[in-house]
Amino acid sequence: MDKIVECVPNFSEGRNKAIIDAIADAIRSVPDVQLLDIDPGEATNRTVMTFVGTPDAVLEAAFQAIKKAAELIDMSKHKGAHPRMGATDVCPFVPVSGVTMDDCIELAHKLGKRVGEELKIPVYLYAEAATKPERRDLSKVREGEYEGLPDKLKDPNWQPDYGPAEFNPKTGATIIGAREFLIAYNINLNTRDRKLAHKVAKIIRETGYNVKRPDGTKEHVPGKLKAVRAIGWYIEEYGCAQISINLLNYKVTPLHVVFETAKEEAEKLGLRVTGSEIVGLVPKDALLMTGRYYLQKQGKSTAVPEPEIIHTAILSLGLNDVTQFVPEEKIIEYKIAKPLRFGSMSMEQFLNTLSLDTPTPGGGSVAAISGALGASLIAMVGNLTFGKKDYEAVWQAAEKLANTAQQLKMEFLTSADRDADAFDAVMKAMRLARKGESEALQQAVMLAIDVPLSVMKNGIRLLEIACEMAKIGNRNALSDVAVATEMAMTAVKAGKENVEINLPMVDDDDTKDKIKHEADKLLQEANKLYSKTVEEITKRKHENEG
Repeated sequence: MDKIVECVPNFSEGRNKAIIDAIADAIRSVPDVQLLDIDPGEATNRTVMTFVGTPDAVLEAAFQAIKKAAELIDMSKHKGAHPRMGATDVCPFVPVSGVTMDDCIELAHKLGKRVGEELKIPVYLYAEAATKPERRDLSKVREGEYEGLPDKLKDPNWQPDYGPAEFNPKTGATIIGAREFLIAYNINLNTRDRKLAHKVAKIIRETGYNVKRPDGTKEHVPGKLKAVRAIGWYIEEYGCAQISINLLNYKVTPLHVVFETAKEEAEKLGLRVTGSEIVGLVPKDALLMTGRYYLQKQGKSTAVPEPEIIHTAILSLGLNDVTQFVPEEKIIEYKIAKPLRFGSMSMEQFLNTLSLDTPTPGGGSVAAISGALGASLIAMVGNLTFGKKDYEAVWQAAEKLANTAQQLKMEFLTSADRDADAFDAVMKAMRLARKGESEALQQAVMLAIDVPLSVMKNGIRLLEIACEMAKIGNRNALSDVAVATEMAMTAVKAGKENVEINLPMVDDDDTKDKIKHEADKLLQEANKLYSKTVEEITKRKHENEG
């Protein structure tokens, strides 16, 4: 999918599995939609569902889910710890890839209009889709909740954006909007006292709280954290009070800032934070920011593999305190991503697969793996340099080079898969070409050339950082820089072999000449960098001997 929208509807049912399953099935029934997460809460009597897909498909799935919830949920009988206004309480659209916030605002209006007209449910638009400034804030729109809805609908200032201004006791009202990624985040305290949890919540949330002066007037105390909404509640199934937080923009206030601030304020009240939980999904970037923060706090390099950074974030935030945090299930990019075909194999599995009488994986994948090995070595040397007393002046530079190497490692691993996929596509297209369909073959061949070309370019990037690491890296690891340099050069040369073997299948001579010229030029550049890097390594070795 080139265009991906996320939708995170919250339904006022967290206990009846049959109802939850029926709503989930309504979402799954729509093509081009992937249901990523279903997170029911018994105490809150609320279920958060997260799905992604193309804009039109997500719009249809959202409507079908709201329709099913309206059929099965009776709000007149609903009780739960979480504020709510309707059977489908809130339904936001979130831009993920290839779409803008304006696109999501348009989706919110389309859905609101359809829900109002076809289901006769009052609809309020909020956040970026709000039609009035006072409706941007979800808590303001939901103020009074379901029980206050009859009076709210009579208020001229609170007429719905779509649908009838009439109280529907079964469905209540639905709030639809467009927003940035919201993280539902709860911090656990070593108390059952909801009031104490709420005290902390009032201090950290953006809106703050009011205090009474000696003269009886009220004074507003602003909250500490921007883009944070928070309340305190008690969760019986966990046996503890929580600070329940909506983190509206983790780039403004990161997870670790919320956690550390809450911990600091809780300690002032004699409380201890025991851990935390993320409800629904979380962007990978939010946990990477947190993991890097705690690694830096520990005086460690952040140029470690991504899973290690994520693991540090999970441990530091105590995300396994009350429920298990499984990255593959809770991080949105991991849920969407196609698993690496070769990168997920053990070394023995890959070598065994490589040695079979099948064309993939083949030389192209090995070229990419060579680059990945070299990049991993450069990252290792950077981490062996960072934190070492004799190299304090270059810690930051070494860490930066190692981080770039970690990124290149993953690009090479992805290319190993892409090369095999491209070859498979060529084989399929050749069978079609025998039936007279030649256009598909040319497209497949160009992809089969593009992948090794990208391996060559990344090989050059690896040679560049290897040369820099040769100048500043730990002297005891110079041999590792040398091996990484050889691996980078192998990736470039092997990449060129795989470009050239596909060139005869290119029909257009001008295109063929252009590609050959580019590959030749890349190899020349690589040879210069290789010689320069070997020279730097030799010079450092001689310095050591002297």
